[in-house]
Amino acid sequence: MAVSGQIKTTISITNTGASDLSSPTETITDGDAINKMDIVWSDQRTLTATTSENLDLAGGLTDTYGNTLTFAKVKYLFVSAAAANNGIIQVGGAASNAFVNWVANSSDILQVRAGGWFDLAAPDADGYAVTAGTGDILKINNTGAAAGTYNIAIGGVSA
Repeated sequence: MAVSGQIKTTISITNTGASDLSSPTETITDGDAINKMDIVWSDQRTLTATTSENLDLAGGLTDTYGNTLTFAKVKYLFVSAAAANNGIIQVGGAASNAFVNWVANSSDILQVRAGGWFDLAAPDADGYAVTAGTGDILKINNTGAAAGTYNIAIGGVSA
């Protein structure tokens, strides 16, 4: 018996706007209904050994053009951990104001092993609500004894 195949995720989102030097393009249909988003944020980030960071989904992130993003609903969340990481990248479990309605409760943590990833999609009109000030913090933690790198992409709606 032999097993072969490929598991992969492809993200293709275009976010077009004006900047100082050009009109860059980051494609998905604009809007806040089914299968639509109007804001996108993505980044490659590195955390030092055994440290974490809190990503504020309601006013704490800026897009490619320097605009402050305030997610009302998250419709897409992708996190991948670099293959070279020696620990696990944990997602969730913020001590306060946790963005939690994508998991059962605020203590739930998703573990992304080195070289692994997870996708969360809610293409319906509801998505996962973000509540400014009480439910808007997405915690990312590096459990490794050395720096850990991860990629993250979040898509959603502003209203």
